[in-house]
Amino acid sequence: MAQAFFETLAPEHRALSAGSDPVPRVHASVVEVMGEIGFDLSARVPRKVDAGLLAGADIVVSMGCDDPAVCDFPGRKVEDWGIEDPSGKPVEDARRIRDLLRARVEALVKRLESGAALPSRPASGER
Repeated sequence: MAQAFFETLAPEHRALSAGSDPVPRVHASVVEVMGEIGFDLSARVPRKVDAGLLAGADIVVSMGCDDPAVCDFPGRKVEDWGIEDPSGKPVEDARRIRDLLRARVEALVKRLESGAALPSRPASGER
């Protein structure tokens, strides 16, 4: 959900979504609630976060940081938004999570536009 919002709100930037234990497909409730507002996530495929993905990131956003490989990634800013996983939740809860994510992504995009969201990157070879 966050990636879809970010792609629309900040098309000049790139976002990738990944998780520490991805499921084979986007949850039905997520597809449903995003479809209600014009986003088709049915063809998206969840991916696993790995060191290569993290190494290329300017900002890492966690929905609930419980994986030390992500939470403590040296040299990168990790923002933990502490948002619950919508999987297995009723549609009403998935809508609430969707709306919270949209607000958080909107705030992140505003910070990016102001230059306040980007951390300084480590020098080559630093970690």
